[in-house]
Amino acid sequence: MTFDGKVVLVTGGARGIGRAIAQRFHDLGAQVAIFGRNVEAAQAFAQELSKSGAPAKAYGCDVSSADACNAAVEEVLKDFQKIDVLVNNAGITQDGLFVRMKDEAWQQVLETNLGGAFRIMRACARSMLKARSGAIVNVASVVGLIGNAGQANYCAAKAGLVGLTKAAAREFGARGVRVNAVAPGLIETDMTASMTGDQKQALTGNLPLARAGKPEDVAGAVCFLASDDAAYVTGQVLSVCGGMVM
Repeated sequence: MTFDGKVVLVTGGARGIGRAIAQRFHDLGAQVAIFGRNVEAAQAFAQELSKSGAPAKAYGCDVSSADACNAAVEEVLKDFQKIDVLVNNAGITQDGLFVRMKDEAWQQVLETNLGGAFRIMRACARSMLKARSGAIVNVASVVGLIGNAGQANYCAAKAGLVGLTKAAAREFGARGVRVNAVAPGLIETDMTASMTGDQKQALTGNLPLARAGKPEDVAGAVCFLASDDAAYVTGQVLSVCGGMVM
């Protein structure tokens, strides 16, 4: 795969899975635009990438705000003149038991994880549809497919993202824009770093691959779906979960 001459926008691209995705695209020749809540961290990462290849630039964006999303995407278009690939990775968690979950926790997770993806997709789709070319990959989750106790808001948002992916794929396909999703399972990130060995064993013991995944595992799947190798793939959800979902 190569992304030479391509411009890739990654939301939540300064850390964890998003960082690995941005890194992989850049390694494959892409120019990368990184959206992150921690602007300083995103800028430092972008500067690091730019030293070793194609240009990369960081942008601050509150994906819960339509105005902020539109403005940030316009900045990317001014700087890079186009957006070939969009990866919606930005997300938050506010876990809690269903009956104790506050409206604020429900709303904030939905607004960021699902509403944010919708707003960024809408802002990017205009230029992609005009160009009759582009690929969008949404980072969902296996819990959006199978559910998880204590994460009703997160599960609902990720399940909604799957539906959003399929609806957009049907609308955009005739204009040459593909829309797919990946659904990661247990991935080694900052959130899992604090887990004990017994906790990790409890989660991975029944997995066919018997281990947690790495952010790079997700990055490879995302790059495939965005590449010309997947030119006839749209509206699909690729689970990257070690066999958790079959």
